[in-house]
Amino acid sequence: MSMMARLAFAAALALAPMASLAQEVVAAPGAVLRSLDRMSGVYHDLDLKVGQSADLGRLEIRLTDCRYPKDNPAGDAYAYLIISDRHTGGPLFQGWMLASSPALNALDHMRYDVWVMRCSKT
Repeated sequence: MSMMARLAFAAALALAPMASLAQEVVAAPGAVLRSLDRMSGVYHDLDLKVGQSADLGRLEIRLTDCRYPKDNPAGDAYAYLIISDRHTGGPLFQGWMLASSPALNALDHMRYDVWVMRCSKT
């Protein structure tokens, strides 16, 4: 993991509840994300492997890492996402999203919401 990604992960953990700070985290091979199209009200669950991308309208969502507490796999999930607009090319969001606090570090998009549900072990 790059130094920038490590710093972003440390910052996300610093904002998490104190109980989460004392927990050791484990890397997972994938994550389940949920997306919502605000115009149609339709949501989709996206099951991505680390390094995999998915399309959501004109957005591309790429999962680069997912971690969860070692002692409590169902307790939380921390996913590093890069969300880009294929038409403009630049990333709209790049950073850690926390399943327990989706509004803490969220995608700011007029049409779509994306949030982390959990890490997947397969």
